[in-house]
Amino acid sequence: MIIRFWGTRGSVPAARPEMQRYGGNTSCVEVRATDDSMVVLDAGTGICALGAALPDLTRVDILLSHLHIDHILGLGFFAGLFRPDLEVHLWGPGSTVQPLRARLTRYLSPPLFPVRLRDLPCELTLHDVPLGTFELPGLAVTAGFVCHPGPTLGYRLDEGNTTLAYLSDHEPALGSRAFPESPHWTSGFELAADVDMLIHDAQYANVEYNDHVGWGHSAIGHAVAFAGLVHARHLIGFHHDPWHDDDTLDSLYATVNSAGVDLTPAREGMTLTVASTL
Repeated sequence: MIIRFWGTRGSVPAARPEMQRYGGNTSCVEVRATDDSMVVLDAGTGICALGAALPDLTRVDILLSHLHIDHILGLGFFAGLFRPDLEVHLWGPGSTVQPLRARLTRYLSPPLFPVRLRDLPCELTLHDVPLGTFELPGLAVTAGFVCHPGPTLGYRLDEGNTTLAYLSDHEPALGSRAFPESPHWTSGFELAADVDMLIHDAQYANVEYNDHVGWGHSAIGHAVAFAGLVHARHLIGFHHDPWHDDDTLDSLYATVNSAGVDLTPAREGMTLTVASTL
């Protein structure tokens, strides 16, 4: 399984030259398990650059974690939606009152966007994500709700013995009184248990978290604690704060106590191979 990061930020910062190394685009991760298909995790502004570099494929599956604007802002500008020869499957959470199509139509329609979903030239199919496991080309995907405002999903992707978990917006410290001591009462535990690679919300410096309790995001220290709790072999710190520039992120990750967890901060353009240790 090959992954590439096209957007690593939370929320939308101003364009700033001091964000060149970590990037300024919002959440978007490419996952490749087959030669002719691709899975895309979230459709933040990073999906625009992904679309510009889109290879010759027959199918793209876009898995939305939730519908906050920073995670769908690039969707209407994704070049794959305008390729008549491409099969695009758009997956995401419905709500208690509306399915995914109705929720997305509020964004992809006038006056917010000039092209309606029904008018896109690609072969588009929308899916309300089923809780549990479903199959995509080359991958088994498991979805489950995680602790973040509004219906929000985390994803686990399995390719044989190789496993990746994606919990982009996640606050496990809020959902468990005894965090990180109580694994089976911790949000996201089953999705991330024993994964080879965990992409996890690490938005705040530890000292910033107390001012943001309940916002749905984690301190870097909480991400490390969660990774240790689930026995993840490699943690990718993700969803960087939009106001943390390159030097700030360098400093935070240089001084964090990783507690024996293999920790890497996500950077735009970074490509990694997810490999099983089994």
